[in-house]
Amino acid sequence: MNASVDKNWSGATAPVAAGAVLDIANLSVSVRGDEGEREVVSNLSLTLSRGETLCIAGESGSGKSMTALAIMQLLPQPAARISSGTIRLGHTDLADLDERRMRRIRGDRIAMIFQEPMTSLNPVLSIGRQLTESIEAHTSLSQAEARQRAIEALKAVRISEAESRLKQFPHELSGGMRQRVMIAMALALEPDVLIADEPTTALDVTVQGEVLELLRDLQRQHGTSVILITHDMGVVAEMADRVIIMRHGRMVEEGKTSDIFARPRADYTRELLAAVPRIGSGAGRQKSRDVETAAPVHVADVQDLHVRFDLRGGVFGRVNRHVHAVEGVSFSIAPNETLALVGESGCGKSTTAKALAGLVPYSGDIVVGGRNLSGLGRDERKAVRRDVQMIFQDPFASLDPRMRVGDLVAEPLVIHGIASREERRERVAALFERVGLSADQMELYPHEFSGGQRQRVCIARALALRPKLIIADESVSALDVSVQARVLDLLKELQREFGVAYLFISHDMAVVENISDRVAVMYLGQIVEMGTRDQVFSNPRHPYTRRLIEAVPVPDPAQRRSRFARLDQEIPSATRKIGEAPLKLALNDVGNGHLVAAES
Repeated sequence: MNASVDKNWSGATAPVAAGAVLDIANLSVSVRGDEGEREVVSNLSLTLSRGETLCIAGESGSGKSMTALAIMQLLPQPAARISSGTIRLGHTDLADLDERRMRRIRGDRIAMIFQEPMTSLNPVLSIGRQLTESIEAHTSLSQAEARQRAIEALKAVRISEAESRLKQFPHELSGGMRQRVMIAMALALEPDVLIADEPTTALDVTVQGEVLELLRDLQRQHGTSVILITHDMGVVAEMADRVIIMRHGRMVEEGKTSDIFARPRADYTRELLAAVPRIGSGAGRQKSRDVETAAPVHVADVQDLHVRFDLRGGVFGRVNRHVHAVEGVSFSIAPNETLALVGESGCGKSTTAKALAGLVPYSGDIVVGGRNLSGLGRDERKAVRRDVQMIFQDPFASLDPRMRVGDLVAEPLVIHGIASREERRERVAALFERVGLSADQMELYPHEFSGGQRQRVCIARALALRPKLIIADESVSALDVSVQARVLDLLKELQREFGVAYLFISHDMAVVENISDRVAVMYLGQIVEMGTRDQVFSNPRHPYTRRLIEAVPVPDPAQRRSRFARLDQEIPSATRKIGEAPLKLALNDVGNGHLVAAES
């Protein structure tokens, strides 16, 4: 084997394979618990070459993220530690560095994009401050030059009004926007190695494609090496040169991407690939009744919905602008029907859902179970809320960590004064069994469950009041493909059993095709296309819909695209001055992916 020699931080030298940027040998990570230490990563060895993309895939708890944290020397102390092995970045063993020397490397030579941006960004610092502080710490740029580089980084990840975003704080941005900020922070210093832990989980498919293309550009221009941790096998097929499949902390299979997809050797790899949703797999699926020709009975009916948020400015902090989050949206949902609401981050999907659930002020008409929400008194609104329940994207954030999950599922029954204590317990036990959990698990706390199990708890909680409509807001986007498939099957099974209607919000078009009856496509707060699942996916009429479908990664390396389609210009802002006319969409397809919005 050819070897080269270089100095590490301590001044010692060590041989390393030529071309290898990162070399991990026999890495084991242990976590201390009540019953002693246990290994969460066991004897893992891998190399990463310059300009290579290595994808690590596997279910939650497989050791993917712990491997990444070990490389970055960010393991939670003292609960977790590297129990054996070496991690060489070039010729520097990161496992031997103290925190002071490691800080010189993080962000500059090796950077990481985390899965959950809200917990990674400082809530009390502006976006601009957080972007510029790392640039200033690792470069000799002036404050003004660092600010300009931060603006360029935000523009690179397609954030509109990049300069004004520097003044905003994390809570003022949507989940997708926050993830783009995290990606901009990681790319700003052009590191040698970029670790991306589920970097596109919160992003819609068009932005996902552009972010993945950004990673490719970085590799082409600077030879950056990428470790991509993801449960999206379509992303793996599009991006990876090599793939490592992990389970229970161990590598079960490793090889070239084409070999892994065409000839998987391990049973577990075959199970993962079989669970991947694919565009076209849901075509032609019909229910026992046709939702289009059924009697016009609606669980929910939304007409001319508008939601606008005030923005203040000037010396006196007066309201001078509005964010037109939802503009003239109308739709209805029938019993036993699933209407999917799709579109890019910030398009108004979640705001529409919150208005339907009575969580944000709005104008227009929302009728649930025959009752118009406008003008209802407190008791009447409480009664309506029994009919509408929500399942949120992040099950851990939506469950009180201080309460047992059995009490969490029973809480809606307590609030509405339904049944006696013993009857509630029996009802909750039945719900646990129904969603694939055992009654014994009712006494556990949220942190004692996996991500998929926590989402099942949230589904049980949503079903407790036997609602007519469940709003599922990105309810499976953070789940591994195998867990995701089981949760989707569960939702469909519960719909057949209870006749519940779903408003299913998602940016994953393959999942949408798998579960929906009808699809509504949103762009800049407006619905630009709506139809049955087969109409929208087989013959999309709107250019934006076609862009969404075309942007879906195909889980087949043989169909890998050389480049992702990219917008030629920035997404327009939905912010308007007081008295200024709302944005009217004028969308054009000129054969090359152009998509613009303009006033008319």
